Amino acid sequence: MSIDAIARHLQKVPLFRELTKEELGPIVGIAQLRTFTPHSFVFMQDDPLDRVFFIQKGKVKIYKTDIQGKEQIVSILKEDDMFPHVGFFRTGSYPAHAEVLEETSLIVIPINEFENILLRNPEVSIKMFRVLGEKIIDLQNRLEEQVLHNTYEQILMLLLRLCSLYGKSYDDERTELDTQFTNRDLANMIGTSRETVSRTLTKLRKKDLVRFSSAGFLIIANEAIQDELFDL
Repeated sequence: MSIDAIARHLQKVPLFRELTKEELGPIVGIAQLRTFTPHSFVFMQDDPLDRVFFIQKGKVKIYKTDIQGKEQIVSILKEDDMFPHVGFFRTGSYPAHAEVLEETSLIVIPINEFENILLRNPEVSIKMFRVLGEKIIDLQNRLEEQVLHNTYEQILMLLLRLCSLYGKSYDDERTELDTQFTNRDLANMIGTSRETVSRTLTKLRKKDLVRFSSAGFLIIANEAIQDELFDL
C-alpha cells in the first residue's frame, strides 16, 4: 500500500475524521502496513503496549481471559476500526488478546512516534479526544446494560448493537449480519453461558424475531426486538 493509499484509508478512520490532510500527514509518515493470516495473534493480553492498529481489511476479535481461562469477548472489529482504543493514551501492556479471524491487513502506528507528533501538534490531540469521548459513552452504555438489565434483555440489546455494527439490509423489517457469531461468541460478549444464549435464540426464533440464513448468518427483526424490549 502506497503512502497515498494509507492516507486515504486513515482519513476514513473515525479517530482521525476531524483532521485535515496537513494534520494527518505526519501520522501517515510513521504508519506501516502488515498482513496477518487467520487465527494468528496481533498481540496477546499483557504483551508490552507499543503500537496501535487500524484495520484496512479483515476482522479481528478482541477478548480477555481470566485466571480460569474463560473468554470474554470485548468486540469483533472490522474495516476502519482501531485497537486498542486506549493505546495512544496509556502505558503498560495490552489489555486483551487480538486474534485475526480472516486474512487481515493492518496499518500499524508506533505509539512513541505518535506521541511525539501530538506534543508538537496539540490541536490534533483536542480533535482526537472529542472522538474518544464518544467511545467512552458507548462503553458506559454497555456497562449500564449489564448492571440494569436481566440476561434476556441484555441479549436483545446485544442483537440490536450487532445490527448497527455488522448489519446489512435484508428486507423492510429485518437486518442480516455480515459476520457469523456462534452462540459461544454471543455469550462471551455479555458474560453469560452458551446454553442461555441457545435457549434465548430458540425462544426468539419461535417469536419470529430472529432466523438464520442458509449460510448461517443471523437475520434479525430489529424493529420488532425494539418493541419486545419496550414491552418488558
